[in-house]
Amino acid sequence: MMQILLPIHILAGTIALLCAALALTSEKGKKLHVLSGRTYFWCMVAIFLTAIPMSIITSNIFLFLIAIFSFYLAFAGMRFARNRKGVATTLDWTAVGLMILSGLGMWILSAIYFSNNNSQYIVLLVFGFLAIALGYADFRSYKNKTATGKKRLSRHLTNMMGGTIAVITAVLVVNVDLEPAWVWWVLPTLLITPVIFWWNVKILK
Repeated sequence: MMQILLPIHILAGTIALLCAALALTSEKGKKLHVLSGRTYFWCMVAIFLTAIPMSIITSNIFLFLIAIFSFYLAFAGMRFARNRKGVATTLDWTAVGLMILSGLGMWILSAIYFSNNNSQYIVLLVFGFLAIALGYADFRSYKNKTATGKKRLSRHLTNMMGGTIAVITAVLVVNVDLEPAWVWWVLPTLLITPVIFWWNVKILK
């Protein structure tokens, strides 16, 4: 099963990374941007659908939580792109709930890792905070129905870029074998998050 799932997982991740680059560099709203964005989303679906069974097969709770975290970002980014009225559906509420729960799960696992002297607790602390913060931000957008106009574009950008960070992080941790390992998990977030903030300020002006 792993021999079947892993190549699909890697291929989907590679295509997702290429499509993310195309979506970021193409003119927003045009055919290339829309097509690359949709392809990116479906690749993230494939990544999620392969990561979940792989995490169960290997009893890897860390991978299970990261898979939920990564997929939510792509899902929410797609929903904000399409949902121009900002009215949440049951699926949106369920997704937000799972995102926040995954963040809490990461913090619990972080405490376990810390007690076992596993340095990956740092990764779980950071990603847990992001999961809760981003999930709560989307929750407020849905609750107050403010995800319209420029704010909708801001939520779309934030989530899609967050998903892109997840893909870049996966590529780094798989291909770079340097210690400490937690640095390569956190580095893309530290480098790209300021760009997301800058881009949001530009959109919301």
